[in-house]
Amino acid sequence: MSAPRILFYVQHLLGIGHWRRAMILAKAMREADFAVTLVSGGIADEGEKAEDVAVVQLPPVRTGDAELRTLIDAAGRPLDEALRSRRRAQLLAALAATAPAAVVVESYPFGRRAFCFELEPLIAAARAMRPRPIILSSIRDVLVARSDPLRAAGIAETVQRDFDGVLVHGDPRLIRLEESFPAAAALGDKLFYTGYVARAAEDGDVAGTGEVLVSAGGGAVGARLLGTALAARPLTSLADAPWRLVTGPNLAASAFREVVATAPPGVTVERYRPDLPALFRRCVLSISQAGYNTVLDLIAARARAVVVPFAQGRETEQQQRAERLQSRGLLTLLRESELDPPQLAAAITKALAAPPLGEPPLDLDGARRSAETIRALLRERA
Repeated sequence: MSAPRILFYVQHLLGIGHWRRAMILAKAMREADFAVTLVSGGIADEGEKAEDVAVVQLPPVRTGDAELRTLIDAAGRPLDEALRSRRRAQLLAALAATAPAAVVVESYPFGRRAFCFELEPLIAAARAMRPRPIILSSIRDVLVARSDPLRAAGIAETVQRDFDGVLVHGDPRLIRLEESFPAAAALGDKLFYTGYVARAAEDGDVAGTGEVLVSAGGGAVGARLLGTALAARPLTSLADAPWRLVTGPNLAASAFREVVATAPPGVTVERYRPDLPALFRRCVLSISQAGYNTVLDLIAARARAVVVPFAQGRETEQQQRAERLQSRGLLTLLRESELDPPQLAAAITKALAAPPLGEPPLDLDGARRSAETIRALLRERA
C-alpha cells in the first residue's frame, strides 16, 4: 500500500520562521510514513531542506515593509492579476497531481487573508475531490490580536464550514488559543493542541562553547538588535568573552557589511548557521529576537537567554509569548521600545543571575504529535 499523501501549503512574508516550522512538520510527517509535498509561496530558503519531501515553489511573494502592509513579487513589483493567476493555477495543479489524503494550510483562515485568491479555490477544489481529503489549518499558539469580534466570528464560521481540524502548535498549559482568539470555543472538537514544534539539536561538536551568541532570526528586521548588542558588549561582564553574531540570510547586504566593519576583535560575524540549536546548547548566553522557532530552540537547549520581541505594526504574538515564558523563569525579556545598550547590558546581567534552567515544563514534541493527529483523523474518516 502506498503512503498517504499530504499537501502542505505555507506562505512566509517577512522572516523565514513559517517556512522552517513547516519544514520541521514535513520531516515529522515523512518519518511517520506520509508522502509530503510542501508548497512554498515565499522566497526560497536554501538553508532548510529535507530528504524525501517534494517542494513546489510558487512564484514568490514577500512583504515590502516590516508592518506587512504591502505585498510584492521577487523583483519588488506589486502583485498583479497575472501573477495571482499563475500562482493559483500552479497550486491547483499541485493539488491535482498529489491527490492527497490530507491538505494542510498554514495560518489560513486565521491569517494570510490576502491570499484568498488562491486559497479559497484550493479549498473548494479539495472539497470537491472524491475521495475528499481532510482539510486542516496549522497555526501557532498565539495569533495576532484582532480588534473586530465579527472578524473572529467569521473565521470560526469558515473553519466549521471548510475545515476538519485546526492544529494549534502550542501547549495549553502555557497559553490557550482563546487568549489571542476569543472565538476559539466556537471551534469545538475541531481544535487540536499538538505541543510546540521544536527542532532537535544534533550536538556532536564543541564550536561555540562559552560564547555569547547573538542571532537575528531571518535577519529582515535584525539590524538594530545586532548593532545594539555590539554597543552593549563593553558594558557587560562578558566583554572579554568571545561573541558570535548570526545575522540571518535576509539581513540587507549593506547592513551586513556595516556589522562586519564595526565588529571588534573577539567577535565573529556569520550570515547563517545550520547548527544554531546546538550553538544555543553550548553558549554562555543567547541574545536574540523572540520568534516562535528561536524561543523553542532556546528552551529545548536550556540556554540563558535575553529576547527582544518584534513588535512593529500590529504584531503582538512574540511579545505575548515572551511575557508568558519570562513569567515561568525561562528567559529574560527586553521590550523592543527599551532596546538600547545600557538596558540590554542590564538585561544580560539579569539573565546571568537567573538560576539554571531545568527540564523544560512544556510539550516540545509538537511535530511528531501533529503527524499522529493527522493519522488519527484519517483513520476516523476511513
